[in-house]
Amino acid sequence: MTRLFPIATLAASLIAVVPAVAQTAGYYAATPATAPTKNTLITSGTLWKCADGVCGAAKSTQRDVIMCQMVAQRVGKLNAFSVAGAAFDEATLAKCNTVAR
Repeated sequence: MTRLFPIATLAASLIAVVPAVAQTAGYYAATPATAPTKNTLITSGTLWKCADGVCGAAKSTQRDVIMCQMVAQRVGKLNAFSVAGAAFDEATLAKCNTVAR
């Protein structure tokens, strides 16, 4: 019983850390030029969570450029946008920012 205590303590501490890390992690990551005023926003049924200047969302059925444009319409010009860890190039990001508010 006492040998399991350190393992249980470690497991409990890891579980406590996961929600803080998972807040903005997602398939999409958008970095607005100015920090969003809200911590969450919804675009076409997709929930975005924002923290520390980055907004993240789970994978959607929309095309990647459309997802970028929808978040830019809500938060303004984006400095960066990535899909599954791959950043948009300058031309694609510029296309996305044409609809920024």
